[in-house]
Amino acid sequence: MKENIKKRWTKLLYILGIIGPGIITANAGNDAGGIATYASVGAKYGYRMIWGLLLMTIGLAVVQEMNARMGVVTGKGLSDLIREKFGVKLTLFAMVILFVANFGVVLGDFAGVAASMELFGVSKYISVPLVALFIWFLVSKGSYVKVEKILMLFTFVFFGYIIAAFMVKPDWNEVAIQAITPSFDMNTGFILAFIGLVGTTITPYMQFYLQASIVDKKISLKDYKYEKLDVYIGSVWGNIVQFFIIVCTAATLYAVGIQVDSASAAALALKPLAGENAFILFGAGLFGASVLATAIIPLSTSYAICEAFGWESGVDYSVKEAPAFFGIYTFIIVIAASLVLIPNLNLMSLIISTQQIAGILTPIILIFMIMLVNDKRIMGKHTNNKIQNSIAIIAVTLIIMMTLALIVSQFL
Repeated sequence: MKENIKKRWTKLLYILGIIGPGIITANAGNDAGGIATYASVGAKYGYRMIWGLLLMTIGLAVVQEMNARMGVVTGKGLSDLIREKFGVKLTLFAMVILFVANFGVVLGDFAGVAASMELFGVSKYISVPLVALFIWFLVSKGSYVKVEKILMLFTFVFFGYIIAAFMVKPDWNEVAIQAITPSFDMNTGFILAFIGLVGTTITPYMQFYLQASIVDKKISLKDYKYEKLDVYIGSVWGNIVQFFIIVCTAATLYAVGIQVDSASAAALALKPLAGENAFILFGAGLFGASVLATAIIPLSTSYAICEAFGWESGVDYSVKEAPAFFGIYTFIIVIAASLVLIPNLNLMSLIISTQQIAGILTPIILIFMIMLVNDKRIMGKHTNNKIQNSIAIIAVTLIIMMTLALIVSQFL
């Protein structure tokens, strides 16, 4: 009896040791820009878009599973495989766009750190440098295992949004009805908001980080069933967080006609409507989400660029052993944090532009992934089945259509 219990505990600890990359990746997608998107969707359209979260969860789970499977089977990162199959020119094109897009996202997340701490009276000249130093030392002076454990702790901040949603006491019957009743307005505002919701769910940096972290963690094929569980849990959990943020702002801000365009504005607007505790939970959630993203996105960029050009990469290396990897990571953190500290600098146009670039890159990367995961020379017997291909192709087609709609709308 005792031996069986011991074996079960040993197996559980073993599984928990594998789980991590999928959950961290999905939660990093719920960064400052993502939270602002979900909050503004709830404030402007109430519960009318939450039906789409189920479809997004399925799409994200399928895409992330393909991504993780490639990492486990090949032992290589995504940009490494792109270079091998599509050549240096296309890889360079993808890396340049990825760098620009990711830099803008990191900029937005350092702005999120500043805004969240200013809600509690802490100057950005204190919070931003401290966070920048913390995440730099965490990655450059640690090992992958230590870094992953600390980043996993930051995923717990998202429970604050769930608690806040229950505190505002929404009409759960109405939420349930809207969740199973698709509705869509054929007007520019609604379409662009829906595109933004999709765009913050599936992003390029998530694909590069997930596959690279699986390779860095050295997860083998025999353990893939546990990593697949990690990916599915992460995809579901990430979209559950989206759901509760939308519910929270819909039940409060939408009900009184207050619209917001940032996560910090949503937290401030919640204070008189939902009370001090909801305000604290929303503000703390924004801070934790921003810190997690400011660590993950530069890491994703460093992994991708170094793999693409055959340079040493990985958190387990020292700075001397992987100078390009840590050099790119340091450059992004230092420059992004410095720009946020410039007084009276309007970063919104830069952040919005880079988010649009990321939206354009997403379908390109997903097309690369579908071609790679169906290449028997690369994947052997672990290529996609028909159902996986169908869901992936539908997801990519919808994202391409939405991206084109977004580009056209900018001209109109």
